[in-house]
Amino acid sequence: MRQWWKWSIYAGSIAAFIGSASFTIYCAWKVYAYHQPGKEAAEEAENNAYHFVLVPEELDNDYWRLVEQGAKAAAKETRVSLEYVGPRQANMDEHIRILEKAAASKVDGIMTQGLTEKEFTPVINHIVEKNIPVVTIDTDAPTSKRTAYIGTDNYYAGFIAGRALAEDMRGKANVAIITGSLTASHQQLRVQGFKDAVKKEKGIRIVAIEESHITRVQAAEKAYSILKKHPEVNAFYGTSALDAIGIAKVIEQFHREKETYIIGFDTLPETIHYLRKGTIHATVVQEPYEMGYRAVKMMVDILNGKNVPSVTNTETKVIRKQDLPLRPARNYEVEHD
Repeated sequence: MRQWWKWSIYAGSIAAFIGSASFTIYCAWKVYAYHQPGKEAAEEAENNAYHFVLVPEELDNDYWRLVEQGAKAAAKETRVSLEYVGPRQANMDEHIRILEKAAASKVDGIMTQGLTEKEFTPVINHIVEKNIPVVTIDTDAPTSKRTAYIGTDNYYAGFIAGRALAEDMRGKANVAIITGSLTASHQQLRVQGFKDAVKKEKGIRIVAIEESHITRVQAAEKAYSILKKHPEVNAFYGTSALDAIGIAKVIEQFHREKETYIIGFDTLPETIHYLRKGTIHATVVQEPYEMGYRAVKMMVDILNGKNVPSVTNTETKVIRKQDLPLRPARNYEVEHD
């Protein structure tokens, strides 16, 4: 009887051990299975051939979010890792620091704006000398060692804005220009293109040019001061995405919607709102999604040893209220998380 009892205890111990071992194996398997998505993500990261950084002028600007969306779509297709990092608000010094940090981390490619020749050309050249290709987007640095530029022909964009104003105002207007920056090359080109487009119009006079620093508030402040100093102004041209919005707020404040013409840039939701109301009469549209998408594809080609064009201009056109809604929406409507 005692031997049977000992045997029972022994058998029970064995069964308990087997059960415990089985449970341990089962738990281990569940843990392994649970972590499979992480493993797949890790494997996908390992399979990503390249690591790119996209540095915008302003991180939370809706225009640059469209560029980001296009870049991310191309990154997913080409299986590359993409970081989107930049200043919260336009800040040249911070922008340059981020570029230098990206280069120091030895990424495979950098995409950014050229902004100003003086400040950005040396930075871009330094990056390229580290064997990191640079593709400029939206704003070129043509004298730098960048490999390629993709984006708007900013002189042409300013020119068609000038022609649109001249046509809509029938060749007679006292114009004030509010530009995002007096030093940024793309803004300068938009101003110069506009000037050249209207210079033969005897009835068009450019009364003032002011700087908004790419903010709604300063665009509104400058529009207000211009109207106080030059009440004869009956047309405004805003060269950055936020300028026409600030101008429109002031025009409505002065109740001058019917007597003041506004042409701006881009298709931020507020711009479309004022366009539908008739406060803004026209805006120059670009293809930011296409810029980001094609820049990533171009960078992959560069790293794979393929030849790419030095300059690729995306489509630019002037639209008015009757042209809404715009398609394809990916170039004009930001997808918010």
